[in-house]
Amino acid sequence: MFCYLYGDVFSILAGDFKPGETDGKPLTEYMVLGMAVIMMIPVMMIVLTLILGYSISSWVNIIVALGFVILNLVSIRSYPIYEKFTLIISMGFNLLIVYTAWTWVI
Repeated sequence: MFCYLYGDVFSILAGDFKPGETDGKPLTEYMVLGMAVIMMIPVMMIVLTLILGYSISSWVNIIVALGFVILNLVSIRSYPIYEKFTLIISMGFNLLIVYTAWTWVI
């Protein structure tokens, strides 16, 4: 989550950001809601990891982390180099989550 936020901050600082727009298109309420949902998933995963049983938690972590890796791979080409860097770091963390969940032993 912090990698995404840092990428957004860098976009603002670099001047790549226009308020109310994304990729030159006006933001809608639903687009912003979608962004909010994506940003809340890592927070929810922390809680779910603590309250779900081992087996379910492991699989949910694997599925969600791989989902974020796929999301990043699909969108990485269109970003400037500094955002590509944050996305690559984010993908590394997500793959570490997959490895940890896969090899998790109680």
